[in-house]
Amino acid sequence: MHKQTIKTSTIHYDVIVGEGLLTDIAQFLPKNYENVLIVSDDVVEKLYAEKLANNLSHIKNVNMTSVPAGEGSKSIDKYFELLTEAINHKLDRKSLIIALGGGMVGDLAGFVAATYMRGIDFIQVPTTILAHDSSVGGKVAINHPKGKNLIGNFYPPVAVIYDVTTLRSLPASEIRSGYAEVVKHGLISEESFFNEVLKVDLTKPLDPDVTVEQLQKGIAVKANIVEKDERESNIRKFLNFGHTLGHAIESEMGYGQITHGEAVAIGMLFALKVSQENYNISLPYNELYQWLAANNYPLMINWPGPDMLIDKMKLDKKSENAIVQMVLLEEVGKPSIVNIDDHNLRIQLENFIRELGSL
Repeated sequence: MHKQTIKTSTIHYDVIVGEGLLTDIAQFLPKNYENVLIVSDDVVEKLYAEKLANNLSHIKNVNMTSVPAGEGSKSIDKYFELLTEAINHKLDRKSLIIALGGGMVGDLAGFVAATYMRGIDFIQVPTTILAHDSSVGGKVAINHPKGKNLIGNFYPPVAVIYDVTTLRSLPASEIRSGYAEVVKHGLISEESFFNEVLKVDLTKPLDPDVTVEQLQKGIAVKANIVEKDERESNIRKFLNFGHTLGHAIESEMGYGQITHGEAVAIGMLFALKVSQENYNISLPYNELYQWLAANNYPLMINWPGPDMLIDKMKLDKKSENAIVQMVLLEEVGKPSIVNIDDHNLRIQLENFIRELGSL
């Protein structure tokens, strides 16, 4: 078991990673609670919700609810339904919401916790690789049809309890999705970490020891940035490397048509390409492309039009005054924020789409 503490200006909370933590989850709760609502999706609920509830038998009231699996559930309708569940189960300001699932569940349940009675405690219990990123840092949100995560808040959990045995049930697409964020953490931190990740073969069963080590490193990268910039006014934007185009692809294709990480993978390739042009440098574009292709990432997608993508990129939360801001790399481990005007962005996007189709 590994534990690291996230220390921000507003809260300290532990991120605990290990095997079999669901069985011992009671010992990791930071407070005594009398009323708990477990929020999951309809896939994870069948696998783990009852086990989790049984290990909270010392708590007076433990209830479970779920939403349909998939990004489509990060909606205003599901958000309102969960608020109604909280009211029906008589949650009060001393109650707890547990987000059991992947990034979608964590974002949705966390936003419910942030706004119910002006904020109650919640705990992240991730069950995906992707959630090693989304569960840490305290950003919670739902989507709007015009853009991803446009409705949200900064609201940290009181703990993150990450039982890696749950990763064994992940489908291949979710493994790819999660590992894209591990790649991101390598690219924005240090080349050696990035090169370690490129040695992983996602077409074979994951090595538990390697997976835990790399997840820990990814969490440490994010923790280091979040502690310095909790509310994304400066360097926290670096964590959005690959997300400017990635979020636009997700939104234009329709949430759930491509996984978050698979869209971000394409976004990282584009960010590397733009970085090379912007700084006149060489970056590991080809190495990343080859790794993504070898691990069956969907790089040949039905591309939306460049103008539609640019419009969506302008809705990215980094962008200001309708000018797209992108996270670029001056070198591996040295990210920066750069404004890209529409004309240059369109040219680079068109060239990238054309090149990707010919590789």
